[in-house]
Amino acid sequence: MILDSLETGPLQVNCYIVGCEKTRKAVVIDPGGDADRILDRLQKHNLQLQMVINTHGHFDHVGGNKRLLEATGVELLLHEADKDLLGMAAQHAGIYGLPTELSPQPDKLLVDGDIVHVGELELKVLHTPGHTSGGICLLVDDQLIVGDTLFAGSIGRTDLPGGNHEQLIQSIRTKLLPLPDGTAVHPGHGPSTSIGREKVYNPFLS
Repeated sequence: MILDSLETGPLQVNCYIVGCEKTRKAVVIDPGGDADRILDRLQKHNLQLQMVINTHGHFDHVGGNKRLLEATGVELLLHEADKDLLGMAAQHAGIYGLPTELSPQPDKLLVDGDIVHVGELELKVLHTPGHTSGGICLLVDDQLIVGDTLFAGSIGRTDLPGGNHEQLIQSIRTKLLPLPDGTAVHPGHGPSTSIGREKVYNPFLS
C-alpha cells in the first residue's frame, strides 16, 4: 500500500492519497484544495485516480473536489447523512471569508460497514457521527484515516452544524478504540498518532 499526505486548502487540511502498489489505482481522501498539487503527487507515484472520498462535508475538506473530478472524471463518495452539508460548503466558507469552489454532489452515498475497493485494497467505512452527522473514518489494513473525528490529544469540534459532543465520544469509544493499539491514526489536521496512544494520553477519552 502507498500512503501519502499533503496539506491542502486555506485551512491546511491533511489530504491523503491511498494507492494499491500492484494495480496503481488510488483514492484521494479529503482534498481541501490545491488540486493541481494533488494531481502532481499522483503522477509522481505513477497512480491512476479511481475515486475521491470526503470523510465529511465541511468546506475545508472538499475544496479540491470540483477540480479533481473535472480533471479525472472519477466518482465522488460521501456518507449519505452529509449530502446536504456538502451542498452548503461554499456558503459556510463565505461566512469565514474564505473562498472555496462549490463541490459537485456525490455519485455514491456511503453507509457504515461499506467496503470500498481501490485496486486490491479494501477500505472499510466506519460511520462516526458527532463532528458532523455523516462523518466517517476509513480503515485500510492497520491504517485509519479519521477526518476530524479524532486528533492527536484531542477530538473534533462539535459546535458546528451537525455536531454533537456525546455522539462523537460514543463514536470514538465504540468504533475506534476497540481497534488494535498499533493502528495508526491519520487525522484531518495535525500529526498522526495511534489508537494505543490516544487511549492513554487523550484527555477527552479518559
